[in-house]
Amino acid sequence: MKTGIILLAAGSSSRLGRPKQLIEFQGKKLIQKAIDEAQKSKADTLVVVLGWNPELVKSGFDSEKIPHVINENWQEGMATSMQAGLRFLLEKEQPDQVILMLVDQPFVDVGLLDQLISLKGKSGKGIVACSYSDTLGVPVIFDQTYFKEMLELKVSEGAKKVILRNADDVFELDFPQGAVDLDTEEDLKRLKDLEIPE
Repeated sequence: MKTGIILLAAGSSSRLGRPKQLIEFQGKKLIQKAIDEAQKSKADTLVVVLGWNPELVKSGFDSEKIPHVINENWQEGMATSMQAGLRFLLEKEQPDQVILMLVDQPFVDVGLLDQLISLKGKSGKGIVACSYSDTLGVPVIFDQTYFKEMLELKVSEGAKKVILRNADDVFELDFPQGAVDLDTEEDLKRLKDLEIPE
């Protein structure tokens, strides 16, 4: 099974007021940390989806070496970024399954990504989604049987729509730290309090 990872890093961090992709955590910019974890995982391929100010965000990782795509319609919603990444992978890599991950979930690591891949194989389900804060969400792995549905999502919809619509084909992976994302300075302060030196 060929696994692709779509790393969504297109947002403008409007509530935070500075690009969260470039915030440092454990000595690395968030975008670089996410790329490193993805590259260490059992996934075969990766694409980073950029949108807002791509040249600035590219300063946070080696854009010469890391495949990336720029979603010109990023402001229309996360579905457009997911679809841009998925189209890129389908054209270049033909994966059998894809993992969606966000740049601002700092506790997503190689262990979690590998768990998604392995649980998908073991569970026999077409989707393995992380569960936190009474919801199911990213990181999530989708079988190729869902690619068409993902590409047909309306701009305002997200991957969660596909997860909820196919609940009987979803395996849940408990990941309480998935609730930690970085939208405001308060989130960042909480994160700094949680930060453990490596």
